[in-house]
Amino acid sequence: MYKRILIANRGEIALRIIRACKELGIETVCVYSTADRGAQYLDLADEAYCIGPPKGMQSYLKIDQIISAAEVGNVEAIHPGYGFLAENSHFNEVCRSCKIDFIGPTPEAMDSLGDKNRARDMARAAKVPVVPGSAGLIEDEEEAVRTAREIGFPVLIKATAGGGGKGMRVAGNELALKTALQQAKAEAQAAFGNGGVYLEKFIERPRHVEVQMIADHHGNVVHLYERECSTQRRHQKLIEESPAPRLPAERREAMCQAAVRLLKQAGYTNAGTVEFIVDQENNFYFIEVNARIQVEHPVTEMVTGVDLIKTQIMVAAGEKLPFTQEDIKPRGAAIECRINAENPDKGFQPCPGLIKQMYIPGGLGVRFDSHAHAGYSVPPYYDSMIGKLIVHKPTREEAIACMIRALDELRVEGIKTTAPFHKKVLSHAVFVDGMVDTGFVERVLLAGDHS
Repeated sequence: MYKRILIANRGEIALRIIRACKELGIETVCVYSTADRGAQYLDLADEAYCIGPPKGMQSYLKIDQIISAAEVGNVEAIHPGYGFLAENSHFNEVCRSCKIDFIGPTPEAMDSLGDKNRARDMARAAKVPVVPGSAGLIEDEEEAVRTAREIGFPVLIKATAGGGGKGMRVAGNELALKTALQQAKAEAQAAFGNGGVYLEKFIERPRHVEVQMIADHHGNVVHLYERECSTQRRHQKLIEESPAPRLPAERREAMCQAAVRLLKQAGYTNAGTVEFIVDQENNFYFIEVNARIQVEHPVTEMVTGVDLIKTQIMVAAGEKLPFTQEDIKPRGAAIECRINAENPDKGFQPCPGLIKQMYIPGGLGVRFDSHAHAGYSVPPYYDSMIGKLIVHKPTREEAIACMIRALDELRVEGIKTTAPFHKKVLSHAVFVDGMVDTGFVERVLLAGDHS
């Protein structure tokens, strides 16, 4: 087992990793930007080094600065968390070339699955269903039109690199396709340095369901069941839950087994998430693999009892998984609300600033993962999430009631948060009935269309 780990991240996930390391008896080294200087979670690390100015490109994305901190801190491994460099295969390779373990998959697996077009090919080889679409990247308008005619409109244009909805457009006819194609390519090039796009058949009102995976270096690949992530705004997740409501047991099992086949095909190790869309008839289709731990991992931890961060670290250190597939028996229902420093009444405008007072909800089955506290100033340079409120109860109905109660208890004074909007979602009949799709928030709650 490692003696010292560097955490190449900030905020909530950095604190989460510190806690896991402490329980494993591992010392931690944190890095921070000048904007995060003085953050309380840094006091919990054994050492902390400033690596640059506030902007991520000058600090948390500076590979040379992070490696220098790792060498000065004399660490054996680096945990990248999520975001920033977590899915950067070059950073992964640099770590390994410096004799520092990267707590995640190999650079090769990261590259092959990080490219969505290559990942689709691997999925087909593993007999995992994929959405009908182009055989490869679309090179020009004529090819795009020809492919769209074959699979039928509407079609979805998707960037082969990156995520978060960037480089993604829906086209309902040929004219719209030509315009959207150029827009998607330009956006993907600007966001990821890769303008490659491909086409998929657009699935009407899909659900977004993902399977949490963990694999060791001894050939063991285990799924930890699924999470429903359909409550989204602009392709950004707001609420996640497990198990996915109204998903037939045979579909759940088939989806989980498909995820296992895909990661075995890819030779994948460590934690990862296989993401699917599910249509109105509960047919599922592979969309991508997230080759890292995810923001919503606590949902799975609550229903399975598995500490995913600890398991990541143990697997990276070469240990066998401490459980088999048969040992994983999910219990109850868990829901997570992402608490963002945003104003829902003003188009979810970011709301950085000083938190004057903060009251954290508690009680049986309530968990709040956050680095924020009274006196903490939310910086404007990073993702606006200040915490994750998670509840776990025997039934989904009880979990919804508990979450609404916990959101009522949560007090964050000085800035606006998304907590009131979450209450609105959780109280809506469509959510209560488990009938949410990825367009529900914008179609119903934000546009007023109750169809």
